[in-house]
Amino acid sequence: MRSFQTKMLQGSNILGHERPLVIRVSFSSCVVCTVLLPLFGLITCVFISSVFHFDDSTGTHCQVPNYLPSISASISLSPECHIWRFCIGLHSAPRFLVAFTYFRFYKARFASRFPESPLSCLNLAFSILENLGLLLLTYVSSSETYFVHKEGFVLFIISSLIYMSITCRLWKAIKKYSLSPEDAKSHHWKVRFLLLNVSFCAFAGFFYWKHNMYCESGSYTLFALFEYLVVFSNMAFHLTAVWDFKSREVMVISSSEEKDF
Repeated sequence: MRSFQTKMLQGSNILGHERPLVIRVSFSSCVVCTVLLPLFGLITCVFISSVFHFDDSTGTHCQVPNYLPSISASISLSPECHIWRFCIGLHSAPRFLVAFTYFRFYKARFASRFPESPLSCLNLAFSILENLGLLLLTYVSSSETYFVHKEGFVLFIISSLIYMSITCRLWKAIKKYSLSPEDAKSHHWKVRFLLLNVSFCAFAGFFYWKHNMYCESGSYTLFALFEYLVVFSNMAFHLTAVWDFKSREVMVISSSEEKDF
């Protein structure tokens, strides 16, 4: 026991200075945890709303039968709203980290190439806007201020579609000059998830319009279903970062230095 304590003391002190604490986390693990947080939050909120608040979360303005709560309805109730806000708040900081990591990666790859270099700047901007839109629709629920919540949702959807489109264009250029199979696979699945996301958005918009225009039974249920699929395909797109930064690590370094005045 004494020898172990000595090693610990020696390991934490070099020439009278404390050795800095270094925490290493693989970037892939960081990405997976970032995606799992909103996934867990969404599934939990929809489940609680469906089981305990079914009537409140599935009610419609024209009183037609509806069997699935929309995302906006499920995250506006309690305790669902607190679960959702906790998950999104916790996941937002790593999302900004991933956005700036991609930006540095693209700038290093493309330097002054046109149009890839300016596209990398736009990619960062829309990635930040997507995250801000998600934060806005999360912390301003539809039951509190519907207009602000709606604008946050629109900002999130439009920014995410533009971000994914630009990302696919950048990875098309990367795949063209890369010999890595991981880069080709990443581009392939990014395009697939983008096409799925666009299709799900179109179906969700169609059934939302159909419900508001004709109040048909089941239209809002199909809207809610495709709304889930829009979010799931968006999460899957962001999960492809696992292939893009497979060998990278996130390092947290903490050091304390005595300063003489």
